[in-house]
Amino acid sequence: MSHHIDIQREVEAPDLPNDNAIEATVLAVFRHLNIDHAELTVRITDANEVQTLNREYRDKDKPTNVLSFPFDAELPPGVSLDVPLLGDVILCEEVVRAEAIAQNKPLAHHFAHLVVHGTLHLLGYDHITDTEAEAMENLERAVLATLDIADPYTMINSIEDTDNDSRSE
Repeated sequence: MSHHIDIQREVEAPDLPNDNAIEATVLAVFRHLNIDHAELTVRITDANEVQTLNREYRDKDKPTNVLSFPFDAELPPGVSLDVPLLGDVILCEEVVRAEAIAQNKPLAHHFAHLVVHGTLHLLGYDHITDTEAEAMENLERAVLATLDIADPYTMINSIEDTDNDSRSE
């Protein structure tokens, strides 16, 4: 098994999950899906950076909780990767924190849920159709259960801005 998880922190806060917890969350996804080799980046940043990325890549001019950017660049001829590079998961600390409070969830649990969610996007999962959403949510529940985190979908309060719910990417 060969995994590399690069964790970048533009935002620091004492109550955010530490690097070991983030790595354990990503590895729980990999174990559940039997992924032996992979590399990805998890970046924790602020609303300004996420809003800029969301505007540039999704034409939505506001911050969101999590964005996923699968690696899809072509490598130069003769260049190969030892470990498949999945891409980047970008989390907005401010939005994740506000959602956790609004949904009355522990910050660490909501954060883990969004790391799982973003990682699944990098692996090709999506929630555009109801069938896809159900499959992705079931995977999220199963992975989170291995981390002793309750079903995040049974605890969601109604939030007016549905673009910032747990299904956002």
